Amino acid sequence: METAICGRLALSPNQVFNPKPGDKHSLCKGPCTYRGILMAVSATGPGKGGGLLERPIIEKTTPGRESEFDLRKSRKTAPPYRVILHNDNYNKREYVVQVLMKVIPGMSLDNAVNIMQEAHYNGLAVVIICAQADAEEHCMQLRGNGLLSSIEPASGSC
Repeated sequence: METAICGRLALSPNQVFNPKPGDKHSLCKGPCTYRGILMAVSATGPGKGGGLLERPIIEKTTPGRESEFDLRKSRKTAPPYRVILHNDNYNKREYVVQVLMKVIPGMSLDNAVNIMQEAHYNGLAVVIICAQADAEEHCMQLRGNGLLSSIEPASGSC
């Protein structure tokens, strides 16, 4: 099937459809002054590279109901992990606070002091809960700075 921007529509090699302005099949809204210009798009039917395209179905979602193609559904979220700081008898408290602020993104001075004190008095403290890959990285950085740390799944006991 071939179609023209303004003018003729060829139905087959031997038939030509020539709509009038205002006709429902016409692509012209007013008088067609460019009837002699035929801009055609070919679709040869079944076989290689042709055929009719069906109108796409646009899925509408209602609030609170996710789309079937929503990326958040297809992407699995990694289970959270805890990064745990263990008390040691080697590092000074000030140094522990400095390392926490350097290694953990967004760590404030107050949070670092509270974590250090909790580890000092209770033997361990949760530094951050994050994805496993990030937890492993934070743990390695803490260890690389001489602190004792470990990770565990956050979905366990408190």
